[in-house]
Amino acid sequence: MSQLFHKNRMRTMSSSLFDSASVAFYEKFKKFKRKDDQFQSFVKRVITSHLFQIIMISTVSMNACFIVLWTDYKIRYRLFRLYETSEIMFVSICTCEFFMKVYVDPIHYWKDGYNLLDVIILIIIFIPYSLREMQGNYYPYLNIADGIQSLRVLKLITYSRGIRTLITALGQTVYTVAAVLILFFVLMYIFAILGFCLFGVPERGDQDNWGNLAVAFFTLFSLATVDGWTDLQEQLDNRNLVLSRAFTIIFILLASFIFLNMFVGVMIMHTEDSIKKFERDLMLERHVTLMEEKQVILKRQQEDVSRLMQTQKSVDYKSFSELVENFKKTLRHTDPMVLDDFGTSMPFIDVYLSTLDNQDTTIYRLQELYYEIVHVLGLMLEDLPQKKQSWSLENIDEK
Repeated sequence: MSQLFHKNRMRTMSSSLFDSASVAFYEKFKKFKRKDDQFQSFVKRVITSHLFQIIMISTVSMNACFIVLWTDYKIRYRLFRLYETSEIMFVSICTCEFFMKVYVDPIHYWKDGYNLLDVIILIIIFIPYSLREMQGNYYPYLNIADGIQSLRVLKLITYSRGIRTLITALGQTVYTVAAVLILFFVLMYIFAILGFCLFGVPERGDQDNWGNLAVAFFTLFSLATVDGWTDLQEQLDNRNLVLSRAFTIIFILLASFIFLNMFVGVMIMHTEDSIKKFERDLMLERHVTLMEEKQVILKRQQEDVSRLMQTQKSVDYKSFSELVENFKKTLRHTDPMVLDDFGTSMPFIDVYLSTLDNQDTTIYRLQELYYEIVHVLGLMLEDLPQKKQSWSLENIDEK
């Protein structure tokens, strides 16, 4: 009893010591700061640049083309040196890419699934060279190692956001598709046993298609894909098997028109969700990019204003307006402007200009009306003395 207690106590102490050591190591690693921040940021800019992505996509695509040419023995013999050179370049570029990404972020690199895919592909690339060094050129399984080199083209997935969106959709449908496939397998299991009992009779049954459970499963798979089901049904009809047509029609309706269409529908729904999420991410990235550019422009404008104020202090100007006039001379039409204020937004400017046009039209009409009023008043003033003179003459005649 004492020995058991002593062992448990030792295990507890060792586990506590291990936990404390791991916590201390994590705290030290967390406080660790790299001293090559500038070079790290430079390498990060390089691997995230558009040019680097174009180089990697071109390299992988070119290597895929060389692998296609490698399958022809005559072309392989003629272009052997070129193929070897392309292999060396491809392996070197992929290895450099791996070390650059690990150098930029040695911890979070291993948390990304696509980075792990690149590591697996890099291991696959080195398998034939390792087998040739260890086992020789006549190793029997060397052709398999050469055959799986076609997986190199999967490196394009890392640089294609559209393909990654589709893979994300496939990953999201795993559980739903698994449930559909399980139901489909249960359906095939039921109909396989039923078909074996109905049509796998040794005396007059179809032994080639329904003789055992494995063959029955394969036959049902052909019926589910509606591939050659008329030939299978014809063989059953030739043996005058009862309920064969009802069996075939019911299974095709359930398997092909329900389960397979359900499978396609699930894939389409999740693909649409992934595409919508992909579009939202693109819009968010564009918004973030615009905000960053906006902050850069604002910072530059603030620096210009601060420089302008310092110039006012250093140079003797009569007034701030004179300083602003001199500053206007340095402005160009290509200078950016951040439209934060409502009064400087394009919709407001459009409405304001339309309002000014309407005001100009109203003022023009008012001017025409004023001209008419002035003209009428002028005519009235011209007629007024004549009326007074005629009225005075009439009074004299009466007297």
